[in-house]
Amino acid sequence: MPSRSNGLSAELEKVRTLALVGPSASGKTTLAELLLKSAGAIGATGSVERGSTVSDHDPIERRMQHSLNSSVMHLTHGATRIHLLDTPGGPDFLGQSLPALEAVETAAVVINAATGIEPMAVRMMEYAASRHLTRIIIVNKIDSQGVSLPGLLADIQAAFGRECLPLNLPNAMDKKVVDCFFNRHGQSDFGPVEAAHRALVEQVVEVDAAFVDRYLEEGDVDPSELHAPLEQALREGHLIPVCFVSARSGAGIAELLDVIVRLLPDPTEANPPDFLLGEGAEARPMPVSPDPSLHVLAHVFKVTVDPYVGKMGIFRVHQGTLTRDSQLFIGDGRKPFKVGHLFMLQGKNYVEVQRVLPGDIAAVAKVDEIHFDAVLHDAAEDDHVHLAPLDFPYPVHGLAIEPKRHGDEQRMWEILGKLVDEDPCLRLEHAVVTNETIVYGLGELHLRVLLERLREVYKFEVNTRPPRIAYRETVTIPAEGHHRHKKQSGGAGQFGEVFLRIEPLERGAGFEFADEVRGGTIPGQFIPAVEKGVREVLEHGAIAGYPVVDVRVVVYDGKHHSVDSKDIAFATAGRKAFIAAIQAARAIVLEPVVNIDIASPDRVVGDVTGDLSGRRGLVTGTSNGAAGMVLIRGQVPLAELSGYQSRLNALTSGQGRYTMELSHYEAVPPAVQQTLMGQHHQKDEE
Repeated sequence: MPSRSNGLSAELEKVRTLALVGPSASGKTTLAELLLKSAGAIGATGSVERGSTVSDHDPIERRMQHSLNSSVMHLTHGATRIHLLDTPGGPDFLGQSLPALEAVETAAVVINAATGIEPMAVRMMEYAASRHLTRIIIVNKIDSQGVSLPGLLADIQAAFGRECLPLNLPNAMDKKVVDCFFNRHGQSDFGPVEAAHRALVEQVVEVDAAFVDRYLEEGDVDPSELHAPLEQALREGHLIPVCFVSARSGAGIAELLDVIVRLLPDPTEANPPDFLLGEGAEARPMPVSPDPSLHVLAHVFKVTVDPYVGKMGIFRVHQGTLTRDSQLFIGDGRKPFKVGHLFMLQGKNYVEVQRVLPGDIAAVAKVDEIHFDAVLHDAAEDDHVHLAPLDFPYPVHGLAIEPKRHGDEQRMWEILGKLVDEDPCLRLEHAVVTNETIVYGLGELHLRVLLERLREVYKFEVNTRPPRIAYRETVTIPAEGHHRHKKQSGGAGQFGEVFLRIEPLERGAGFEFADEVRGGTIPGQFIPAVEKGVREVLEHGAIAGYPVVDVRVVVYDGKHHSVDSKDIAFATAGRKAFIAAIQAARAIVLEPVVNIDIASPDRVVGDVTGDLSGRRGLVTGTSNGAAGMVLIRGQVPLAELSGYQSRLNALTSGQGRYTMELSHYEAVPPAVQQTLMGQHHQKDEE
């Protein structure tokens, strides 16, 4: 094939980047292992079952026998360097798989022939399309029993479009594959390859009018002349190639390597990344060129924090040449760091290199300031350059966490901070109202893996529980309260008497305190003490142990003693007068109600909305989304969403997702209030 050099370094034509994405159990890790072995990068193939693969090197991954992290590898086929990323397929680990798309030209969506098109395959196809990546579908496990591969190809075209066309077809009872692009003649298990060849050529030439004319005149075009229109078709999504392989038997592996090298885009041929210059609404697109002679722009798409090695930033070079001893800035940081060592990764192993070019994936270690989504650059004018943000699912599955050993709170925060740094779909916060440290993830498995890392990697033990619901108390009618505090214990006594009235405020108004005492019945220096006593009740509650909100308190009368009146006496009198008033004001417990957005397949919308109604929820609207999904909007009490993602997974076969945000507080049902009050009184008695 003739050189495709377009004035940039010819080396870039010998670089490919590929991310293996798709559902769990589709065989991505085994496929990566076969590609490494076929290219001579490793001497023997490892096994997921034995825990000996290059990519699944984490001890927890080996024990669970599936990927939990994205893993970076590289291999050489012919003279072409291929950067290969293996990603986890579980929906709980999208924080690892989605960033891999930022580092590659091609997303290879792997489909298990035995299970067909699964929700994760649909999701990754959509994400890859939104980032304007070349997409290729790899049908793995073609030698599974009872599989209709023609039927599966028809399903793929129905789900993703008629532009999904096979580059090769199974042959010899799925024991090997036969090329359909460069090869016009021959047989396959689907029949003659000529029809598949013709469909491919026609799809490619459609993007170039000159080739359309030639094809119509001559009846065919030499595929070796179609590289430019092929790359255009891939860039535009006009062609989504389908390749058949078996990572179990090795069928189609060598042919897949040839496809990667001969047909997939190099860094100069793909759609440019979506870099922006500036912040917020003023950010504007910034052109980036894969030119080794320009200033450096590299994007950190993965961060790992090793207790022994320290922080490592893994990045994709988009522009310029990066070498050892380079001086680089991190985002808008003013202090550069020096690249002491530059690595390419082979799973857990580091291969030191002297330089990397556009398209290369590399890493630097022991740079504490580096962080996920950072842009590394060597020019001051690039300090506000960043990639358009990925649309990550929002983590809403929470777990309250505390150290088993008292006094380890600070260390726990430091360790959790490191784990959150590695995963953009983890969120850590301190809930002031309930005084809890809460870590949020995408599901139960996501958080279980985090806890195992805490224990196994950092040797840190914690206690966990569901987060407490931040209930509130308030009043519904005006009322008055009075208390006389009188204490005589042999020495100086305590005396203070307070009369006050309370009234409800609008929801969300907070708290107001007013002093309407006349005639000095309560001297002015004791009014702050009365307010202090009132605020103690605000914090700890009066009927169920939750903070009191949306109430106005007016102190209007009282009595004092010239000798025995003290701050503590008026604080006590104020507190007990306030409690008496609350109990007379028809106090209620309020619960947080959240706005919820649920993405559900249209076929089960009725089941999802019915389940939401059973949780005291209200559906406020629906709208159609992409790929047969429906967005359901509603409101539901937060207390009813415990374990909701698991229930949604069951209703939607794992396709459903939801996000939520606080809307308002409203009164709990009477039965719930009685339960909360009973629990509070029982706690007081204990």
